[in-house]
Amino acid sequence: MRNFKYLFFLICLGCSATKVVVDFEPDTNFAQYKSFEFYEDSGDNLNDFDRKRITTAIQKELEMKGMITNAQPDFFIYFDAKYSEIQANNTIGIGLGSGGRNGGFGISGGIPIGGKKNNETIIIKFVDASSNNLVWEGSLLSAVKEKRSPQERTSYIDIVVRKILEE
Repeated sequence: MRNFKYLFFLICLGCSATKVVVDFEPDTNFAQYKSFEFYEDSGDNLNDFDRKRITTAIQKELEMKGMITNAQPDFFIYFDAKYSEIQANNTIGIGLGSGGRNGGFGISGGIPIGGKKNNETIIIKFVDASSNNLVWEGSLLSAVKEKRSPQERTSYIDIVVRKILEE
């Protein structure tokens, strides 16, 4: 049953409106890049847990492509995230009313349903180590639940990083 919950989460993530945006220096020979290292200030807007999750996901994806971490890297990696709140459009309305010849009385209200969601943009940048120039940048914007378990956060970050680096 527990695995079904994660499978459902991944299916919902796959169906959500996510958009990967990539930009890069067109004259760059990406085949020259074999080693990488992370900037120390990567993930300033993230908590320590998410910073570690993103670092691990990026490292895993790049190592699967044959790259290695190195103290004297070919390129540096910077990543961060931006958040904004999504206004809840789904509400249940409740109302009371009264009427008559002498006037009226009414009360109404709305209760949001579905839980609070945020827009989250994860950004990854590659900077050439010798020139210190940005050579590649990728980002993904998606709507996510505010309250997620650590396992849901890890699964989400693994998928997002994979989607961004596929480009």
